[in-house]
Amino acid sequence: MAADDDALLAEQMAYYRAGASQYDRPYAEREELRELLSAADGLPIAGDVLELACGTGQWTSVLAARARSVTAVDAAAVVLAIARTRAASGNIRFVRADLFAWQPPRRYDTVFFAFWLSHVPPTRLPDFWNFVAAALVPGGRAIFIDDGPAGAAEEEVLADHPVPAAMRRLDDGSRYRVVKVFHDARTLKDDLIALGWSVRIRTVAAHFIGIAEPPAAKPS
Repeated sequence: MAADDDALLAEQMAYYRAGASQYDRPYAEREELRELLSAADGLPIAGDVLELACGTGQWTSVLAARARSVTAVDAAAVVLAIARTRAASGNIRFVRADLFAWQPPRRYDTVFFAFWLSHVPPTRLPDFWNFVAAALVPGGRAIFIDDGPAGAAEEEVLADHPVPAAMRRLDDGSRYRVVKVFHDARTLKDDLIALGWSVRIRTVAAHFIGIAEPPAAKPS
């Protein structure tokens, strides 16, 4: 299964590099995504923020308006170049890094990720949540937004694939597989509680918004 994960994640990264110029199209075409962007006003985004998989910066400037600082991380240099142009604020720092290998050098008040959790293979989710917990200061929160099960209707889902996946097509006709896990909000909440997190998740149309606090550190 690890080999399946690695191959699919490599293809996923290639897709986002090749399709950088098309990345923003859904935000221009879909009203519900623009509404999600405005929903940030009601989220507890504060202090120093770590944004995972920032892409072209659709969310980065929204975060920067509410944060003391934003560290925005993505693996693809081409999307980071777009993000730097879109989110040109003095309190934003961009980092190019593979999120499955990178370790943050410090802790943050908020860890934010939009439409990234669904791209994490299920076998890597426990390690991912441990990574998020380790990146938060005591009392910090993770805030995440993603597609729910209804989002499958917008994707070319690959049936019977060893890792949940969808096929994405670019304007030039090229095809790429990406990890795509359509998390059910109730199941995701139960899974996080089982890992010791305190979590609230609400659905918004075909999406969900989650706010979670990690397990309390055990006294040494």
